[in-house]
Amino acid sequence: MTTRRRVLAAVPGVLALTSGCTELLGEAKTFEAKPVETEASVASDAGYEFNGVEDRTVEREFASQTVRVVNKVATYEKSLSIPLVGSARLGVFAAISTPAIELAGKTFNPVGDYDNDRLVGMLQSNYEGISDVREDSSQTVAVLGTDTTVTKYIGKAAFSGQQIDVDIHVSKVRDGADFVVCFGVSPTQLNEQENVLSMMSAAIHPA
Repeated sequence: MTTRRRVLAAVPGVLALTSGCTELLGEAKTFEAKPVETEASVASDAGYEFNGVEDRTVEREFASQTVRVVNKVATYEKSLSIPLVGSARLGVFAAISTPAIELAGKTFNPVGDYDNDRLVGMLQSNYEGISDVREDSSQTVAVLGTDTTVTKYIGKAAFSGQQIDVDIHVSKVRDGADFVVCFGVSPTQLNEQENVLSMMSAAIHPA
């Protein structure tokens, strides 16, 4: 099943600066996102425990210049119990902020062009335990004051030698200078959708 470390590994490199924009950079350039979290009371009511915010830093060299991108990843976990697996931290929610990297009116973070299919594919490709992912449904939810599409996917996840059905919820919005991406992964049979959507709706940026 997805763990906090697996979610962290799924954060994209989020750097697609082209040679045409390196002239806009001086010496080493750092782009750092502002942290995003969900309201503590909402997470608590949903039964999720806050694990804190971690930096996910990516560095790239362009024309002998170092560009550093600092993403922020807030993670939450919930202990759930299902047959054959027992009780474990099977519910994971992550809120990720990544800088838009805007120079001369242009955005160079590829996440800006990612749809939810691309985002869930990124999660799947970085965690070999998730398979057979397919879209199930979608709905509009207000996240950070913006109506956005939250897509629900269904798939399989490996945990303790068992294959279990999971729901994966994905959303993305632009808020200020950052893009904010939210993931929720949980066992299908426990129907965590209401909790996941409430945590997305209660996102705070900057936290």
